Amino acid sequence: MAAGLHAEVAEGVGTITIDRPAKCNAMSADMWRALPVLLDDLAGDPGVRVVVLTGAGGDFCAGADISELADIHRDDDSHLSTVAERALAAFPKPTLAAIEGYCVGGGCQLAAACDLRFAADGSRFGITPAKLGIVYPAAATTRLVRLVGPSAAKYLLYSADLIGAGHALRIGLLDEVVPADGLRKRVAEFTGTLASRSLLTQQATKDIVDAIAAAGPVAEKTRRWLGEVAGSGETEEGIAAFLERRAPDFPWTTPAH
Repeated sequence: MAAGLHAEVAEGVGTITIDRPAKCNAMSADMWRALPVLLDDLAGDPGVRVVVLTGAGGDFCAGADISELADIHRDDDSHLSTVAERALAAFPKPTLAAIEGYCVGGGCQLAAACDLRFAADGSRFGITPAKLGIVYPAAATTRLVRLVGPSAAKYLLYSADLIGAGHALRIGLLDEVVPADGLRKRVAEFTGTLASRSLLTQQATKDIVDAIAAAGPVAEKTRRWLGEVAGSGETEEGIAAFLERRAPDFPWTTPAH
């Protein structure tokens, strides 16, 4: 695995940490290349129910390492950042970005590719290609527009200004803002809840919601997931646990890929 990027698994939660604090966790070309490989390993681990993406040293990610930009930003479809973003967005289990400090450029690109985004009060967000004279990747722009809408996307991309966590929450870039000293506790609490729920339900929801957002084949995906439910034991366990007033022990795990 590339230096500056590592993962650990505990109690059903896989945590990927961007760990290059001397550069505010800017992603090198090798780190962008390594992220899809790391995600693939976590996707295939039946012990992982949810993944958290976070940064070390008080920042989330300051984006792509500018000194390696020529390697990272090739033609649009082979941008290393785009390949990594797509791998993160396609990760089959729930994903959550836990953000503090700077979340800029490629950092926002990664955060937007997660299912949910929780941030510490005082975090700063920005998408800065207009400061560099480059065009933000089409896949990332599409995802941003779906997340915050056309006007807010233009505000961020036109100005390249940094905005605070409150502003990011208002436009839909964030799902929750918590006090700076409470982010880890809140993320641990929420991901613990997710890890206790039906992974089948969560994966079906992710697949169907993403299809709706992309105007994709919703009915086809719904039929496939209804077929997956049959014989999975999930519904039987959920009902039994409810009637017996106990925590469910859902049996379904992601099929090997």
